[in-house]
Amino acid sequence: MEIDLRRLRAFVALAEEGNVTRAAERLGIQQPPLTRLLRGLETDLGVLLMQRLPRGIRPTEAGKALLEEARVILARADAVEAIVRRAAQGEQGRLAVGFTSSAALHPFVPVVLRAFRERRPGVSVILEEAGTVELVDALLHEQLDAAFVRSPVGTIPGIAVDDVLDEQMLVALPAGHPLAIDIDQALPLSDLAREAFIFYRRSSGPGLYDSILAACRETGFSPTVVQEAPRLPATLSLVAAGLGISIVPASMRRLGGEGITYRALKDCAGLSAPLHLATRKDNRAPALMELRRLVQRMRQDHS
Repeated sequence: MEIDLRRLRAFVALAEEGNVTRAAERLGIQQPPLTRLLRGLETDLGVLLMQRLPRGIRPTEAGKALLEEARVILARADAVEAIVRRAAQGEQGRLAVGFTSSAALHPFVPVVLRAFRERRPGVSVILEEAGTVELVDALLHEQLDAAFVRSPVGTIPGIAVDDVLDEQMLVALPAGHPLAIDIDQALPLSDLAREAFIFYRRSSGPGLYDSILAACRETGFSPTVVQEAPRLPATLSLVAAGLGISIVPASMRRLGGEGITYRALKDCAGLSAPLHLATRKDNRAPALMELRRLVQRMRQDHS
């Protein structure tokens, strides 16, 4: 048997007020509809719920038992309604956000996520780190709601991209390398033509990988890649070990690490590390839209 919440509310009002007139006023309805609601509930349950008195009414023993349970049911129904309303307004729910290892190191990303949590404390934020290809696949399969990536993935069907910022690229050199001097002076990219390069695998960051290759070729040489690492942090470990040099986003300096010297580059137009926020075009969830608005607002402040 399904119990109508309207009948339960009518019953609780009658039981608590002990008077049909006052209960009708409390509910904002007329007395006849209120009486019909009570009779309908009694018919559904097959028991008498209210005892009629010369002046007023009071619950029967069955009514007293129902009153306690009805209050719990109505409180839960109100809570469910509030939860649904907050979710519809982006104030409650779940938001899954991915990021590449290099994107996570830029201070903009943790600042945005912290600000979002402060603005939407009722939204559970799930974080995941992976390569660009894996993140885009997770977006398309609705395992992620958004992802901070370096690659321009806006040409992928179903994916929307918000531009966030462009970051300077630096050359990472082993300490003691002949070029690891005059660190305050920008180094021409052409000076790296004879160097052994350590790249991160293209599958992990195709955008940065391709932009470095293009910049080198534009300068007049093809880099000699002696080793590829699965992630940027691993790339720096190999540089520190003296196995070669690499070109990385400036925020990678935050990793610290002994044995590495960073220098700025010049004469390399177009070589930068962009940061994008990728989402599904069909995902208009309120919490996600709030994150996108926050990113754009903080992007303007950052610039």
